[in-house]
Amino acid sequence: MGRIEVSAVRINIVSIFPDFFRGPLSLSIPGRAAHDGLVEYRLVDLRDYTHDRHRTVDDLPYGGGAGMVMKPEPFFEAMDDLDPQGPVALLSARGKPFEHQDAVRLSVAPEVTLLCGHYKDVDQRVAEHLATEEISLGDFVVSGGEVAALAVTDAIVRLLPGAMGDHDAAATDSFYDEGLLSAPSYTRPPEYRGHSVPEVLRSGDHARIAAWRREQAQRLTRERRPDLIDDGD
Repeated sequence: MGRIEVSAVRINIVSIFPDFFRGPLSLSIPGRAAHDGLVEYRLVDLRDYTHDRHRTVDDLPYGGGAGMVMKPEPFFEAMDDLDPQGPVALLSARGKPFEHQDAVRLSVAPEVTLLCGHYKDVDQRVAEHLATEEISLGDFVVSGGEVAALAVTDAIVRLLPGAMGDHDAAATDSFYDEGLLSAPSYTRPPEYRGHSVPEVLRSGDHARIAAWRREQAQRLTRERRPDLIDDGD
């Protein structure tokens, strides 16, 4: 039987710092997935779409105020060249928090485009007329969208069929099974500096181990992320 060809997912990342991604995307799962033809990364330097000798991508905000705002023209021209077919996400503190189901949804798209903001903000016309959604990593602010785009890319790529050698490893991650946090993990040695691995994990009783892991996942989720548990009415 011949090998079934799998079309690579294309991930476009538009940024003023494309070199930020080259190292991380060449390592571990993202690097192996690209090597195996499961994903294609296209890094776009936003400054290539400027038309002055200083390659200016930002300007003062209308209405005054502190900080600089990224100009719309480079984003629009970059998107004209890319002509993306699929979701276009602007990484933004105003965005919807990124969750596991978002990674799943984006992992089945043939093409995903991530727009990285920087400085104080991005011109709102980019959000309204280029992006199909805005994504946030959480209720905090980082220096630029590059950090968030890298996290989103990794979350997408590790879900691609064949990206991970052992699918069960992903299936037992936090948020994968009914949205719960994962149970604690242990490995050899069985005892270290007086701290022992729980006996149940060394018992060989798979039913008991599964029950323990389920109990621990529920306990940790209730303690740390009760918002993930739907207790009903």
